[in-house]
Amino acid sequence: MRLREKMPELDGATKWLNSKPIHRRDLIGSKPSLIHFWSVSCSTCKEAMPGLNKIRDEFANELHIIAVHMPRAEKDMDMGLVRKSAEEHGITQPIFVDNERTLTDEFKTRYVPAYYLFDTEGKLKHSQSGSSSIRMLRRRIDRVLGHTS
Repeated sequence: MRLREKMPELDGATKWLNSKPIHRRDLIGSKPSLIHFWSVSCSTCKEAMPGLNKIRDEFANELHIIAVHMPRAEKDMDMGLVRKSAEEHGITQPIFVDNERTLTDEFKTRYVPAYYLFDTEGKLKHSQSGSSSIRMLRRRIDRVLGHTS
């Protein structure tokens, strides 16, 4: 995705965990949204999760956060494994399980972890992927929220 592009519809989930289905219209207008992609087979995702969970908890009233589980291999599609990994890593936010890679393709996501930050109008303000710093993501969230440092 490119900066200023509109958030895609959140269609095509194999299953939603921790939530009923969420739609783009549920996110637009009220507060910014962070959509992050992860996979059970991604060690970098697991290392980043505590920092992401801290952001989720700190900004709970100011930011929507949606997790997207993107399988990288056939074994990653095991729902039991996805549930277990989500529990082990404290992923309590809504999880869009994307076994068909519908949202993954819509976002053009190739690597995990990947983070997409949208403003209240649903326009992409920041994206990053791979082992990029959670600290950088945090600075972008603060900027979108209008926090001064």
